[in-house]
Amino acid sequence: MGQQVINASLFMQMMRAGAKNLNSHVDTVNALNVFPVPDGDTGTNMSLTITSGVKEMEHVSAKTVGELAAALSKGLLMGARGNSGVILSQIFRGFARAVSDKETVNAQELAEAFDRGVETAYKAVIKPVEGTVLTVSREAAEAGMRQSRKTLEPVEVLEAVCEEAKQSLARTPELLPVLKQTGVVDAGGQGLVFIYDGMLSVLKGEVIEEEITSDLPDLDSLADIAHEQNAQSKLDPSEIENGYCTEFIIMLNIDRRSVEPFVENVFREEIGEHGDSLLVVSDDDLVKVHIHAEYPGEALNYAMKYGDLTRIKIDNMREQYESVTSSHPSSSTPVPEEVEVEKKEYGLVAVAAGDGIAEIFRSLGVDVVIEGGQTMNPSTQDIAEAIEQISAEHIMILPNNKNIILTAEQVSQVVSTPVTVLPTRTIPQGLAALLAFQADEEPEENKQKMMEAYDQVKSGEVTYAIRDSTMNEMEIKEGDYLGILEGQIEKVDLDLLTTSKELLETMIGDGADVVTIIYGQDVEEAQVDELTQFLEANYPDTEVEVYRGGQPLYFFLFSVE
Repeated sequence: MGQQVINASLFMQMMRAGAKNLNSHVDTVNALNVFPVPDGDTGTNMSLTITSGVKEMEHVSAKTVGELAAALSKGLLMGARGNSGVILSQIFRGFARAVSDKETVNAQELAEAFDRGVETAYKAVIKPVEGTVLTVSREAAEAGMRQSRKTLEPVEVLEAVCEEAKQSLARTPELLPVLKQTGVVDAGGQGLVFIYDGMLSVLKGEVIEEEITSDLPDLDSLADIAHEQNAQSKLDPSEIENGYCTEFIIMLNIDRRSVEPFVENVFREEIGEHGDSLLVVSDDDLVKVHIHAEYPGEALNYAMKYGDLTRIKIDNMREQYESVTSSHPSSSTPVPEEVEVEKKEYGLVAVAAGDGIAEIFRSLGVDVVIEGGQTMNPSTQDIAEAIEQISAEHIMILPNNKNIILTAEQVSQVVSTPVTVLPTRTIPQGLAALLAFQADEEPEENKQKMMEAYDQVKSGEVTYAIRDSTMNEMEIKEGDYLGILEGQIEKVDLDLLTTSKELLETMIGDGADVVTIIYGQDVEEAQVDELTQFLEANYPDTEVEVYRGGQPLYFFLFSVE
């Protein structure tokens, strides 16, 4: 007789193996995407989601399956990307609720947890569509429930779940015409199969703990997936009605301003008026929202009635689809066997949050701006995909955030194009570096000059505290405004403009030639005017430049030269 319970250690190994197995097959899942703009690549979205969950598990001291599952659920919600990621997070959210009070899990409890996960996932989707990951998860869970009546061994339950998941996946083209049209199975369902298979490999003893890691592995590219393998290239889609894929998280419990009480069914109905493809997932503190909207700003403004927004991501789906179809010509179009694309000397990639900041970077010659920054760190894969869009002999990357530099430095291992990473830690540093860039210089010389340029810039930012803490002998309360200079908290106050003025005074010191203000999405015009007038009155010899950045979380970004 085999092992009859799953303990915390075994459960951790199972989830690590599930994440690793999916990570190893990201490109396989991505190649199955069928919709014109599938909210980013399904495999990448699911991989980032499950990895976020596993990492959250690793950060807690848990001795029970219930405690680990709760951490997994939290990490999945915070890391969820796209429809597939949100649905995956809900499957394991329901799973976590089912085992919340369990120290260990037996065969029947394992089956019931998968069944609870399916129930939760279906509730999260306004209009569930069969032939998707939902169908695969449901039919697999039903098989697990049937098997749990025949056995006391969890491994036999999970074997039944995995086998039925594969059979259900094979049937998805018969349920969803678009899959049959393109000759593929559902991408999300395939991703789930990879996760379940990884979990099963641990229960069957096919892997040992030392072989399992939650780290994102280097993603082996699949020998240049031809366009005929990409399901998007086979579609002749109708006009996209709501053109912006919009995702964000609402932080409900805030004290710095009054908000309306959150009622999920009311929220669903009202925000649904701003678009389609709606997904809303909530717990006591957070609400994850995904919506396709023609005017995403209206959806964001509505959501702000309930709390502060974070993890904001907006993609122009029409632009994405044009990029996909232009990159993958129709099979009816004659394509030369060899097409030489002239490469320019340099390609530039920058990471930034905020449409205004992105536009500034583009105006300075950046080819691709990756949405990201504090709390929204892009992965190595995200940066590699950006590089693949550029035909250049050499790529220069500006991370513009200290938490992204190391990720950017890993990119050279997964792309063939030579890469130079400028270790820019702030947006002002990135802008200063670009102004010093010279296309006719060698990479090392360019890097040296760009670093020298941004070393002359002082960088400041104003945000707010999300928890009580003590920093630099300063008592900080949740909701306080924070003035940050070169990564260190220098000013704390209950008033936004007081904090901003005091930070600027510290940055300017004995004088400055130029002060640049980049204001965020939550800043009012009157506040910008007051700050500008303060500088003009107190530093009349200093030139003041003001730009709308549209960045979330950070009210102001300052640079002083």
